[in-house]
Amino acid sequence: MQPIETERLRLRNFREGDAEALFAYLQSPVASCFLSLTLADMEAARAEAAQRSRDDAQIAVCLKETDQLIGDLFAHREEEDTVSVGWNFNPAFTGQGYALEAARALFAHLFEDAGVRRLYAYVEDHNLPSQRLCERLGMRREGLFLEYISFKTDSSGEPIYENTLQYAILRREWDSRRPS
Repeated sequence: MQPIETERLRLRNFREGDAEALFAYLQSPVASCFLSLTLADMEAARAEAAQRSRDDAQIAVCLKETDQLIGDLFAHREEEDTVSVGWNFNPAFTGQGYALEAARALFAHLFEDAGVRRLYAYVEDHNLPSQRLCERLGMRREGLFLEYISFKTDSSGEPIYENTLQYAILRREWDSRRPS
């Protein structure tokens, strides 16, 4: 992908050199939906960074001044004009507006340059920061899937199912939010 720059960030393809920063937040993911991405060690982090470097749907979010990886976005094309989006940030960089800044830039790119008609995201019902981010991006809640998916098990090995919300935004809704 062509890099996208914002006031403070650069969105770009992953590089193998991102392994250490990727390990910093994937050695113990905060959001349960990313538990399957848990990295055991730096060797696993190097392999993951290398794999992501070959996938334009995996987007590294870096500080513009230092190029330090602070999180990532994904944009998986589901249909010709529909894309599933999401984000995962190093907790050391939360609360500073980076996720909103990065996601807004990605949404603008997808709607204005890539011709996407619809974006959607899945968020666990207990992940209030991601729900607020969706709403700040202009996404509307479309549905609630009860006991939709399991990312972990209880002490007896039974799946713990989580409720999942779906948020979405259409290009025409995005366009109506832009200043004239």
